[in-house]
Amino acid sequence: MNIFRKVKFSNTKEKDVFNNDNFIFGKDESLLPKFTKIFGLNYSVNVYYLKIQHPELNLVENCINIHLPISFRKRNNQSLLDVILFKMYSKIAENEIENIMEKARHTFGFAPEDYEIKKMSSNLATCNKDLQSITINPYIIMYSKEIIEYVIYHEFCHLKYKTHSQKFYEMLKKYKPNYEKLAKQLPNLKY
Repeated sequence: MNIFRKVKFSNTKEKDVFNNDNFIFGKDESLLPKFTKIFGLNYSVNVYYLKIQHPELNLVENCINIHLPISFRKRNNQSLLDVILFKMYSKIAENEIENIMEKARHTFGFAPEDYEIKKMSSNLATCNKDLQSITINPYIIMYSKEIIEYVIYHEFCHLKYKTHSQKFYEMLKKYKPNYEKLAKQLPNLKY
C-alpha cells in the first residue's frame, strides 16, 4: 500500500508550502519523534494537518514536514508517523546503499550473491556467509555516510570470514584503516 502520493525532497521555504489552497489547520505536538537523523544530521519532525487528499512528506532545510489530511486530525497517528518515517528511510536507503554496495564491489573485487534492505529489530546489518547475502536495516541511514560505508565493508569481510578472526580484522583494516574509530561510534549496536 502506497501511503503517500509523492515524496518531495525540496529546499522550498515553509511559507511556500502553505499557500491559501492548503490552509494549515495546526501542528500535532503529540507525535514522536520530535527529532531524528539523516546521514548523522539532526532533523526536526513536524506533523501538520492540511486541506490535502493524501499524506505527504517534504524535506525542507533541516526539517521533515509531514502533511496529513484534515480528516486524520482526530485519529491516533503515531503508527502512521512511524510508517511514513520508515518509508522515508527505506527510500533514502535504496539509493545510498546501492551506491555504497557498488563502491564496495569495486574495492573488494567480489560481491554478495544478493543483498536486501529490510527492517531488523536489533541489527544494523547482517551477513549470511553460507548464502552469500547481506541484509541492511534502512535505519542505518540515521548514521553518517562514513559509518554506513564502514558497516557495509564490515559485512563484506564476513563474506570471506564468518567470525571476527584475525584475518577478518586484517581484511577490514586493509579497506577501512580507521575501522576502530568508527566502531566506537556504534558501541551497543549489532552488525
